Amino acid sequence: QVQLVESGGGLVQAGGSLRLSCAASGRTFSAVAMGWFRRAPGKEREFVAVITRSGPTTFYADSVKGRFTIYRDNAKNTVDLQMNGLKPEDTAVYYCALKQGSGSAYYERNYDYWGQGTQVTVSS
Repeated sequence: QVQLVESGGGLVQAGGSLRLSCAASGRTFSAVAMGWFRRAPGKEREFVAVITRSGPTTFYADSVKGRFTIYRDNAKNTVDLQMNGLKPEDTAVYYCALKQGSGSAYYERNYDYWGQGTQVTVSS
């Protein structure tokens, strides 16, 4: 089993920054990638960023590329998401997820464990 706990959400003005953190515990050695997704009000959950175990390699949604950066600290078993230049459309609940198997990292169905989510609200 794996447990994921997100932290760092909050309220920020447009143009501001936030750093989200995901603490992983349990059988984390089985992870091939760790990702961040988000769900905005009235919308489906969408991919934000992912970092692979090997490499590591990072991938980002077009909507956040150049503004968000995903980091991994293997010693601490954490994955952070640094969010700069925040926009009101970034308002959402952000979820950390762990992927153990194959399949595209862009799709939530390929992830095996999820955190409870943390709210990010960007005011205009």
